[in-house]
Amino acid sequence: MNWQARREGWTPQVEDARDDGDIDYARVIHSASFRRLQGKTQILSLGDSDFYRTRLTHSLEVAQIAVGLAKQLAKSFPDHPATKHLPDRSMIHAIGCAHDLGHPPFGHGGEVALNFCMREHGGFEGNGQTLRILSRLENFSADAGANLSRRTLLGVLKYPVSYSQARNPDIVPRMFSGPTTLNIIDGKASKPPKCYMDSEQDVVEWIIEPLAPAEREAFQLSDPDAGKHHKPRHKSLDCSIMDAADDIAYGVHDLEDAIALGLVAKETFAAALQDKCPSFLDALKEKYPDESANNVFAHMIDGLYVSSRTRKRFISRLVHHFITAAEYHEYSEFFEPLVRYRVALAQAQVSFLKVLKDLVSREVILSPSVQHLEFKGQTMVVSVFEAMQADPKRLLPRDAYAKFEAADGDPRIICDHVAGMTDTYLLRTYERLFSPRMGSVFDKL
Repeated sequence: MNWQARREGWTPQVEDARDDGDIDYARVIHSASFRRLQGKTQILSLGDSDFYRTRLTHSLEVAQIAVGLAKQLAKSFPDHPATKHLPDRSMIHAIGCAHDLGHPPFGHGGEVALNFCMREHGGFEGNGQTLRILSRLENFSADAGANLSRRTLLGVLKYPVSYSQARNPDIVPRMFSGPTTLNIIDGKASKPPKCYMDSEQDVVEWIIEPLAPAEREAFQLSDPDAGKHHKPRHKSLDCSIMDAADDIAYGVHDLEDAIALGLVAKETFAAALQDKCPSFLDALKEKYPDESANNVFAHMIDGLYVSSRTRKRFISRLVHHFITAAEYHEYSEFFEPLVRYRVALAQAQVSFLKVLKDLVSREVILSPSVQHLEFKGQTMVVSVFEAMQADPKRLLPRDAYAKFEAADGDPRIICDHVAGMTDTYLLRTYERLFSPRMGSVFDKL
């Protein structure tokens, strides 16, 4: 047993110069699931603009930031025992590029919709679907999906707790109750736990097999959270690097889109950050003393709003500020280095990044203009799923129906099909099924 093992036997050709990370990175970026990310929503709906980020560009940025974090840790802590266990460039690139493969059409709205649809069949969670894609659905092997190395799959395993263990039984996916002519999903009740699906239990057992029995048990612990689903407690070293990179990309680059597209007013941004970013302001004063004169805060705000050139400069400085704040945390209950050590940002930067993430959430994601589209997307996802579930032989594409039959009618196969759709493909399928004036026999399914 080792971290380089693969679930299906595979031996590279003698002349192949690549190592495990190179092979895994190639399989991720050449996968159909990775290509589909260009057609999936990050925050805003595709087609509104050609500027902002999709799931594909977001994943590329996460991978690049993750590489930067790993290199920064090696430079900042050359003698730390965790440093010699850092992933190589290709492996952390693979993990970063793969981290969002399982997100369905219409982002987290689609995730909630599919968890509702699968409420009696093991649920649905986007990160869990990522593991399912890489370990079962991709086509690089007979029965092991992309057949990635054990270490790469450990890095992708963001929540090492199963759906059945993570869910709070008091929280049941449902429709809103009350007098209404519409069936509307209760988003709060239908939000999935952070987990992997029970259908991948054997995969997870294989991934963590190198750990000692006590470590395996500890690694899969979760903590109760009043009124919510249980919260997974642990993740691996590589996963923590990817997770920090994801937070940085979300808090900084998604904010860049929001500012550039005029979705966050300058005054709103300044009010949200007032007295909330001392670490960044101190860094600007030290590194660029001649730029800001007496008011470094106003200079930063102006830089983000005056032009795209100055905005990009300050966005780059923000990313640098967070990357250089990375540090190791140690969890002494583990002996294996890949789970004993984890990466996080220093507390001052964590607090600042939370302000940026909360601002994006409040001003953009939760705005009525975005929520209208998320609501519509949820409705379409449920409609398409339930139509195909009602008459799979009639409505599923033939290749999907063959898998459905081979799985003895498991609704998980329908879920895989819908979750793999791009936003546009889901919209076209909905229109073919439900719009009287749309659809042609010559449309490709």
